[in-house]
Amino acid sequence: MSLSELISGVAASERTLTVFNPTPGVVERLAEHFADRNVSVVSASSDEGPSNYAVLGTGDKFHTAVSVDDLLTRPEDVEPGFERDSYAPVLDHLDETLFTSYDRRQMLNATREIEDRAWRVGAGELHSGFQSGGNLHPQLETYRRLGGRDDLSVHAYIYPNGEVPQADQFQLHLARSDEIRRSWFVAYDGNGVGDYKCALVAEETEPGFGFTGFWTYDPSTVDYIVNHLVSSYSIIESDGSGGDGLGRRQITARLKYGR
Repeated sequence: MSLSELISGVAASERTLTVFNPTPGVVERLAEHFADRNVSVVSASSDEGPSNYAVLGTGDKFHTAVSVDDLLTRPEDVEPGFERDSYAPVLDHLDETLFTSYDRRQMLNATREIEDRAWRVGAGELHSGFQSGGNLHPQLETYRRLGGRDDLSVHAYIYPNGEVPQADQFQLHLARSDEIRRSWFVAYDGNGVGDYKCALVAEETEPGFGFTGFWTYDPSTVDYIVNHLVSSYSIIESDGSGGDGLGRRQITARLKYGR
């Protein structure tokens, strides 16, 4: 299953946030709050129970219930982050919920959260896809610093359509794959610890129209993403003297897999 197919699977599982006995304007505020997520916000009335409480579900499946006040305590211009302990319980169940129309600033902010977790743990594997060398260039110092962590194996993936950055402290993967060209991803394997595993996967449907994707803390999903990247791109294309200016020589990656 490709990264695009993973995203499509998440898109098919829309969640519904039902607000019971809402006060005026609450449903509209929540709809705006989750405007870039695959969440429908609807209202309902109940003869019993408090006002302004919300129930999150997928079809007939119940996920959680929470006070609307808890959902709206954070400023509305702040994106939900990756540190799940910091946010209302309902956000845990938005794990693997589609987001849409993220721009590059939002994608970079989300990526930083995962990179920071990998840095703090200081071990394991970090896999990041930048689409092109031009996108990787501004992040070179960050990735050289991450790659300098003795027990952290860092891998960056780009489609070789221009100048190839110099990568000394981390492993650079060059792949003429449409998946790499269109996808922005970052996956951290948590050094084998399930609670530390996290990933972000997105694709640019059309240049300039933002990214659609999801993030996840689910260990099995993170493992699948990492294994997909390892199995698909463990052979690294290297620039050489081929007639197209990109070369055809391939070298086998010396990677630290199979722990």
